[in-house]
Amino acid sequence: MKTKAFTKTYARRVVLSLPEIELPEGKITAVIGPNGSGKSTFAKVLAGIEPADDRRPVLSGVSVGYLPQKSFPFRMSTEKNILQNGNDPARASALMKALGIEALAGQSAKKLSGGETARMALCRILMRRYDLLILDEPTAAMDMESTLAAEECIRRYCDETGCGVLLITHSISQARRLAHQILVFHEGNLIEQGATERVLTSPQEEQTRRFLEFFGV
Repeated sequence: MKTKAFTKTYARRVVLSLPEIELPEGKITAVIGPNGSGKSTFAKVLAGIEPADDRRPVLSGVSVGYLPQKSFPFRMSTEKNILQNGNDPARASALMKALGIEALAGQSAKKLSGGETARMALCRILMRRYDLLILDEPTAAMDMESTLAAEECIRRYCDETGCGVLLITHSISQARRLAHQILVFHEGNLIEQGATERVLTSPQEEQTRRFLEFFGV
Protein backbone atom coordinates (compact mmCIF):
# COMPACT_ATOMS: atom_id res chain seq x y z
CA MET A 1 0.00 0.00 0.00
CA LYS A 2 1.15 3.55 -0.64
CA THR A 3 0.51 6.72 1.34
CA LYS A 4 -0.27 10.00 -0.38
CA ALA A 5 2.20 12.87 -0.23
CA PHE A 6 1.13 15.36 2.44
CA THR A 7 2.12 18.15 4.76
CA LYS A 8 1.10 18.75 8.36
CA THR A 9 1.25 22.19 9.96
CA TYR A 10 0.87 23.21 13.59
CA ALA A 11 0.61 26.91 14.48
CA ARG A 12 1.96 27.93 11.05
CA ARG A 13 4.97 25.63 11.44
CA VAL A 14 5.31 22.75 8.99
CA VAL A 15 6.09 19.70 11.12
CA LEU A 16 5.82 17.13 8.32
CA SER A 17 6.38 17.33 4.59
CA LEU A 18 6.40 13.85 3.12
CA PRO A 19 6.34 12.22 -0.32
CA GLU A 20 4.41 9.09 -1.23
CA ILE A 21 5.67 6.20 0.91
CA GLU A 22 5.36 2.50 0.14
CA LEU A 23 4.36 0.33 3.11
CA PRO A 24 4.61 -3.28 1.88
CA GLU A 25 1.95 -5.76 2.91
CA GLY A 26 3.22 -8.59 5.07
CA LYS A 27 6.32 -6.58 6.00
CA ILE A 28 7.38 -4.51 9.01
CA THR A 29 8.51 -0.95 8.37
CA ALA A 30 10.34 0.81 11.19
CA VAL A 31 10.42 4.60 11.54
CA ILE A 32 13.43 6.01 13.35
CA GLY A 33 14.80 9.48 13.93
CA PRO A 34 15.47 12.06 16.65
CA ASN A 35 12.83 13.30 19.08
CA GLY A 36 10.68 15.92 17.37
CA SER A 37 11.34 14.59 13.88
CA GLY A 38 7.65 13.90 13.27
CA LYS A 39 7.43 10.14 13.80
CA SER A 40 4.40 10.13 16.09
CA THR A 41 2.66 12.82 14.06
CA PHE A 42 3.16 10.65 10.98
CA ALA A 43 1.48 7.76 12.81
CA LYS A 44 -1.46 9.94 13.89
CA VAL A 45 -2.05 11.29 10.37
CA LEU A 46 -1.95 7.79 8.84
CA ALA A 47 -4.39 6.57 11.49
CA GLY A 48 -6.75 9.48 10.86
CA ILE A 49 -6.34 10.84 14.38
CA GLU A 50 -4.89 14.06 12.97
CA PRO A 51 -5.82 15.46 9.51
CA ALA A 52 -3.27 16.37 6.88
CA ASP A 53 -3.26 20.02 5.83
CA ASP A 54 -5.51 19.35 2.81
CA ARG A 55 -7.94 17.39 5.06
CA ARG A 56 -7.86 14.43 2.68
CA PRO A 57 -7.16 10.87 3.92
CA VAL A 58 -3.54 9.87 3.44
CA LEU A 59 -4.63 6.24 3.00
CA SER A 60 -7.77 5.19 1.13
CA GLY A 61 -9.66 1.90 1.29
CA VAL A 62 -7.36 0.56 3.98
CA SER A 63 -8.32 -0.72 7.44
CA VAL A 64 -5.93 0.70 10.02
CA GLY A 65 -5.21 -0.36 13.59
CA TYR A 66 -3.41 2.18 15.78
CA LEU A 67 -1.69 1.70 19.13
CA PRO A 68 -0.58 5.09 20.54
CA GLN A 69 2.43 5.66 22.76
CA LYS A 70 0.33 5.95 25.92
CA SER A 71 -1.70 2.80 26.47
CA PHE A 72 -5.01 3.11 28.29
CA PRO A 73 -7.21 0.62 30.14
CA PHE A 74 -11.00 0.65 30.31
CA ARG A 75 -12.65 0.22 33.72
CA MET A 76 -13.06 -3.53 33.46
CA SER A 77 -10.95 -6.67 33.76
CA THR A 78 -7.82 -7.23 31.71
CA GLU A 79 -9.51 -9.93 29.65
CA LYS A 80 -12.61 -7.82 28.99
CA ASN A 81 -10.36 -4.95 27.90
CA ILE A 82 -8.79 -7.22 25.31
CA LEU A 83 -12.14 -8.60 24.15
CA GLN A 84 -13.32 -5.06 23.34
CA ASN A 85 -11.46 -5.40 20.03
CA GLY A 86 -12.71 -8.86 19.09
CA ASN A 87 -14.98 -11.39 20.77
CA ASP A 88 -12.64 -14.35 20.58
CA PRO A 89 -11.82 -15.62 24.09
CA ALA A 90 -9.47 -18.32 22.78
CA ARG A 91 -7.36 -15.78 20.88
CA ALA A 92 -7.39 -13.41 23.85
CA SER A 93 -6.19 -16.23 26.10
CA ALA A 94 -3.41 -17.18 23.67
CA LEU A 95 -2.21 -13.58 23.42
CA MET A 96 -2.25 -13.08 27.18
CA LYS A 97 -0.24 -16.28 27.62
CA ALA A 98 2.27 -15.24 24.95
CA LEU A 99 2.77 -11.89 26.69
CA GLY A 100 2.83 -13.31 30.22
CA ILE A 101 -0.31 -11.67 31.60
CA GLU A 102 -2.69 -14.65 31.65
CA ALA A 103 -2.67 -14.60 35.47
CA LEU A 104 -4.02 -11.04 35.32
CA ALA A 105 -7.04 -11.88 33.14
CA GLY A 106 -9.58 -11.30 35.91
CA GLN A 107 -7.83 -8.36 37.56
CA SER A 108 -9.05 -4.80 37.09
CA ALA A 109 -7.03 -3.30 34.24
CA LYS A 110 -6.84 -0.03 36.18
CA LYS A 111 -4.56 -1.81 38.69
CA LEU A 112 -2.01 -2.94 36.10
CA SER A 113 1.51 -1.54 36.11
CA GLY A 114 2.76 0.49 33.17
CA GLY A 115 4.44 -2.50 31.55
CA GLU A 116 1.42 -4.73 32.16
CA THR A 117 -0.89 -2.10 30.66
CA ALA A 118 1.34 -1.92 27.58
CA ARG A 119 1.14 -5.70 27.18
CA MET A 120 -2.63 -5.64 27.64
CA ALA A 121 -2.98 -2.90 25.01
CA LEU A 122 -0.82 -4.83 22.55
CA CYS A 123 -2.98 -7.93 23.09
CA ARG A 124 -6.06 -5.82 22.45
CA ILE A 125 -4.86 -4.35 19.14
CA LEU A 126 -3.68 -7.77 17.92
CA MET A 127 -7.16 -9.24 18.34
CA ARG A 128 -8.29 -7.90 14.96
CA ARG A 129 -6.90 -8.18 11.45
CA TYR A 130 -5.99 -4.93 9.68
CA ASP A 131 -4.47 -3.96 6.36
CA LEU A 132 -2.05 -1.69 8.23
CA LEU A 133 -1.13 -1.89 11.91
CA ILE A 134 0.55 1.21 13.38
CA LEU A 135 2.47 0.71 16.62
CA ASP A 136 3.96 3.78 18.30
CA GLU A 137 6.67 2.72 20.76
CA PRO A 138 4.70 -0.39 21.79
CA THR A 139 7.42 -1.79 24.08
CA ALA A 140 8.74 1.42 25.65
CA ALA A 141 7.31 0.52 29.09
CA MET A 142 8.32 -3.15 28.96
CA ASP A 143 11.35 -4.94 30.39
CA MET A 144 13.68 -6.96 28.17
CA GLU A 145 11.85 -10.28 28.51
CA SER A 146 8.46 -8.73 27.80
CA THR A 147 9.88 -6.74 24.89
CA LEU A 148 11.20 -9.88 23.20
CA ALA A 149 7.86 -11.64 23.73
CA ALA A 150 6.02 -8.65 22.29
CA GLU A 151 8.31 -8.57 19.27
CA GLU A 152 7.60 -12.23 18.60
CA CYS A 153 3.84 -11.56 18.77
CA ILE A 154 4.18 -8.67 16.33
CA ARG A 155 6.30 -10.75 13.95
CA ARG A 156 3.85 -13.67 14.10
CA TYR A 157 0.86 -11.36 13.55
CA CYS A 158 2.50 -9.88 10.45
CA ASP A 159 3.36 -13.32 9.05
CA GLU A 160 -0.05 -14.86 9.75
CA THR A 161 -2.25 -11.98 8.56
CA GLY A 162 -0.17 -10.51 5.74
CA CYS A 163 -0.76 -7.12 7.37
CA GLY A 164 1.67 -4.27 6.83
CA VAL A 165 3.12 -3.06 10.14
CA LEU A 166 4.45 0.43 10.78
CA LEU A 167 6.63 0.46 13.90
CA ILE A 168 7.68 3.75 15.48
CA THR A 169 10.69 3.01 17.66
CA HIS A 170 13.61 4.69 19.41
CA SER A 171 15.40 1.34 19.61
CA ILE A 172 17.80 0.75 16.74
CA SER A 173 18.30 -2.83 17.91
CA GLN A 174 14.54 -3.39 17.83
CA ALA A 175 14.36 -2.01 14.30
CA ARG A 176 17.16 -4.37 13.31
CA ARG A 177 15.44 -7.38 14.89
CA LEU A 178 11.99 -6.73 13.44
CA ALA A 179 11.95 -4.48 10.40
CA HIS A 180 12.25 -5.37 6.74
CA GLN A 181 12.74 -1.71 5.82
CA ILE A 182 13.53 1.51 7.65
CA LEU A 183 12.34 5.09 7.18
CA VAL A 184 14.55 7.79 8.71
CA PHE A 185 12.89 11.08 9.68
CA HIS A 186 14.69 14.35 10.36
CA GLU A 187 12.98 17.66 11.07
CA GLY A 188 9.73 16.51 9.53
CA ASN A 189 11.27 15.12 6.37
CA LEU A 190 11.92 11.60 5.13
CA ILE A 191 15.65 11.74 4.55
CA GLU A 192 16.42 8.07 3.94
CA GLN A 193 14.67 4.77 3.37
CA GLY A 194 15.65 1.28 2.36
CA ALA A 195 16.26 -2.28 3.50
CA THR A 196 17.09 -2.45 7.19
CA GLU A 197 20.68 -3.67 7.00
CA ARG A 198 21.53 -1.30 4.14
CA VAL A 199 20.29 1.73 6.09
CA LEU A 200 21.99 0.66 9.33
CA THR A 201 25.32 -0.34 7.82
CA SER A 202 25.60 1.97 4.80
CA PRO A 203 23.55 5.12 5.42
CA GLN A 204 23.63 7.59 2.54
CA GLU A 205 22.75 10.75 4.44
CA GLU A 206 24.97 12.58 6.93
CA GLN A 207 22.06 13.12 9.36
CA THR A 208 21.39 9.38 9.33
CA ARG A 209 25.03 8.56 10.00
CA ARG A 210 25.19 10.98 12.91
CA PHE A 211 21.94 9.67 14.38
CA LEU A 212 23.14 6.06 14.20
CA GLU A 213 26.58 6.93 15.60
CA PHE A 214 24.87 8.47 18.65
CA PHE A 215 23.44 5.01 19.38
CA GLY A 216 26.74 3.28 18.72
CA VAL A 217 25.72 1.81 15.37
